[in-house]
Amino acid sequence: MEIIAIDPLFLVVNKPSGLLSVPGRGLDMQDCVVSRIKAMFPDCIDQPAVHRLDMDTSGLMVVARTSAAHRHLSLQFAERLVDKRYIALLEGTLGQQSGEIALPFRLDPDNRPHQIHDPLHGKMGISRWRLIGIEGQRSRVEFTPLTGRTHQLRLHAAHPLGLGTPIVGDRLYGQGRQPGEMLLHATYLAFQHPASGQRVIWESTPSF
Repeated sequence: MEIIAIDPLFLVVNKPSGLLSVPGRGLDMQDCVVSRIKAMFPDCIDQPAVHRLDMDTSGLMVVARTSAAHRHLSLQFAERLVDKRYIALLEGTLGQQSGEIALPFRLDPDNRPHQIHDPLHGKMGISRWRLIGIEGQRSRVEFTPLTGRTHQLRLHAAHPLGLGTPIVGDRLYGQGRQPGEMLLHATYLAFQHPASGQRVIWESTPSF
């Protein structure tokens, strides 16, 4: 885990694929961004996570060091004031250059943690996308999520009503088999500094 920025109020880290954002259930699921940050910065609040990346998603993540910063940053996420972009490599080739996907979906309680399309009871997830290029039989895509639903980009890529081709290495919606294989990277993160109100921006280049 690489620390990108150290501020008195927050930290920005580059999370590797295969590492949890927050602790899971069981002793074998305690290694995560939060536990590592708390070990490195003992003055950090007990629950510093402001948002989460899926275990197999890599890239930029901000964690708060103080309660006031946590409230400030959490409100920005809730009010959609945070700009995020992701780079993904998809299993197939796309015929279009860009678009917007809006799909209502919800948790499948019989097959956790899978999300399923549900026009009646689902919550709307909205993402913009653009094709960066075709690489052999795969497509490199930039996603800009406008909402923050669980597995939103993964579902929008894989579902027939979305792009219809899963992210490479996705264990839930594609052909991935092992943790850390998914090629989805949080490459851009911008928000207002909790103290100054100034816009701060971080970028990270994916390893794939």
